[in-house]
Amino acid sequence: MTRSAIDGKPAVQCAQRNSPMKPSLPLATLFHPFESGAIAMPDEGRVLFLGAEPGFRLPEGFGADLHLVQGFRPHFRTLEALGYNVSTQPEGLGYDAALVLAGRHRGQNEDWIAEAMERVVPGGLILVAGSNEDGIGSLRKRVNKLAGADGSLPKHHGVAFWLRRPADAASLVAALRPQPVLVDDRFTTAPGMFSHNRIDAGSKLLIECLPDKAKGLAADFCAGWGFLSASLAERTQGLARIDLYEADHGSLGAARKNLASLPSPPEFGFFWHDLVGEKVERIYDLLVMNPPFHQGRAAEPGIGQAMIKAASGALKPGGQLLMVANRGLPYDQVLKAAFKDVRELRSEGGFRVFAARK
Repeated sequence: MTRSAIDGKPAVQCAQRNSPMKPSLPLATLFHPFESGAIAMPDEGRVLFLGAEPGFRLPEGFGADLHLVQGFRPHFRTLEALGYNVSTQPEGLGYDAALVLAGRHRGQNEDWIAEAMERVVPGGLILVAGSNEDGIGSLRKRVNKLAGADGSLPKHHGVAFWLRRPADAASLVAALRPQPVLVDDRFTTAPGMFSHNRIDAGSKLLIECLPDKAKGLAADFCAGWGFLSASLAERTQGLARIDLYEADHGSLGAARKNLASLPSPPEFGFFWHDLVGEKVERIYDLLVMNPPFHQGRAAEPGIGQAMIKAASGALKPGGQLLMVANRGLPYDQVLKAAFKDVRELRSEGGFRVFAARK
């Protein structure tokens, strides 16, 4: 998960075929070629939907069986509650078509298109859409250069484009697959994860404030691909266990792999979890956190505020939260309301590190 792509809001608890939520513009763009008649409506078969988000409404006459892929837990929970067939990663072959909802991360978008190429039948439709501000134009040019798009259609400040899967897609898949990323010569990551190509400055500042010794159970909220947990295991002696909580399924999987190589680590626990919408059942002595504060491109401090409250609820009396946040975010009051003792440990490079005692 990225800190610019939030940990999300609570899932909507209802069950119906189409979401009552207003669709995002890219979602509306994605289904526009069907609604306009530019592409024939799929009235049967199986359609893979990569990057599916809540809020879409299927056009009248769309009768194919949808298989949704979404690894962001708040979205996953909402889609599942709405009755859709949803998984955290692509599964199976032989789909008749694939839909790709493109986002801000080029590598992730290209990886999804490669997945679609592998999983649809030869000649199967691959329809991609995204917003102009997220770079859908450059993605379309890239795919068109590699494979040749059959058509495109602008709508809702975005573009939808489509192509057919060739009989031999191996070279296209290889060209689209992003190369593995290794951060600091030890952490494996992937495009779409928070700070996937470097250790972010806020986390670097936070680890300088970790205690040398601590006892009991610790947790890493918004753990990403495991940098803070690895640093806690290496810098703080005496911990019996560190639990990682992360909303992005892919990031949590990367963290599991990254922590497996640590010498003599404490026990680790891994929780795919929506910290805003799901209660944390365990109680901890120490908690570290670098919370997100954006939804898309808009800052939403309420997300971090909700996670501060979740952290307070997950700490035992006397337990400590160590948190880094961007300077200027309105966290002081919610910290003081949720904790009996709050101190600012560091303020540097646009970031602040807080220590809060329950």
